[in-house]
Amino acid sequence: MNILVIGGTQFLGRHLVNVALERGHTVTLFNRGNRNPFPNLETIKGDRDPDKGNGLEALKHRDFDAVIDPSGYVPRIVKASAELLKEHTQHYTFISSISVYAGFAQPTAEDAPLAKLEDETAEAVTGETYGGLKVLCEQAVENVFPGRTLNIRPGLIVGEFDPTDRFTYWVDRVARGGKILAPASANLETQFIDAADLATWTIRMVERSTTGIFNATGNTSTIGHVLETITTTLEADAEFEYVSETFLLEQQVNSWMGENSLPLWIPSNDADSSNFARVPIQKALELHLGFRPLEYTVRDTIEFVKSRGADYVWKSGLTPEKETELLEAWQQTKAL
Repeated sequence: MNILVIGGTQFLGRHLVNVALERGHTVTLFNRGNRNPFPNLETIKGDRDPDKGNGLEALKHRDFDAVIDPSGYVPRIVKASAELLKEHTQHYTFISSISVYAGFAQPTAEDAPLAKLEDETAEAVTGETYGGLKVLCEQAVENVFPGRTLNIRPGLIVGEFDPTDRFTYWVDRVARGGKILAPASANLETQFIDAADLATWTIRMVERSTTGIFNATGNTSTIGHVLETITTTLEADAEFEYVSETFLLEQQVNSWMGENSLPLWIPSNDADSSNFARVPIQKALELHLGFRPLEYTVRDTIEFVKSRGADYVWKSGLTPEKETELLEAWQQTKAL
């Protein structure tokens, strides 16, 4: 197939290109050229935002069997890309997100209520607008490519090249060993998918010109299972100290991601997120979404960690100093 990939190739896009090439397809890239791990591929440089020039015009009259869009966030911009390509492209895959759902108080199958923006003209991508914007992006593509659109809704994507450090933090921290501050309980549920697995399944769906909407995050697991698997895989000398949510909240530790955070943790008092780690993926499983053993993800991730310089600034997790401070405070709390 002749496949166009729109946007960056930092993380999932990079995996998508790798899989497509491995399966014998021709890949053309369209992006701003900020980073290029594929110097031997045809790369059309331009900004997809029509308000920032006529970069999309370079794609005009180009024929593609399929386009994959892993970097669409603003409906106006996504619509412009789809409009330009609709006459010369057979199939459009849009990588969306489970953030499109209105909430996770209930299980969110693909027909669950969707997020809505108060102002549908808003274009600033924030924690509050991200899901609603993705909903409008999905709708924009389907309106331009009716019956020819594949919408994939991943949850947390992890593995090699992950720029968010949500899973990467834990692999690196376990590798360093010692006593490790862990959130809440070993039974805390979590759900994620390796970017390599998601990319493999996506390319196979593209090859079959599959259409429709699919949740595509991983099987539900527990933080205890994840941490123990990391420990065993890396043969690390690690001991986990699970601390209470009350303590973490009192100490102003952030959840999920970001600075001063414990990644993967979502406080149990957040009722609207109670099913966030239980997103149904039956539709995707029926079309052979598959997962490598977690050990593969751990090995890929630790090699990625080693490839980064010592001066790398982590995007998520606790600094060693902060973790030590919290562990000491927790021991004092337990002694009371």
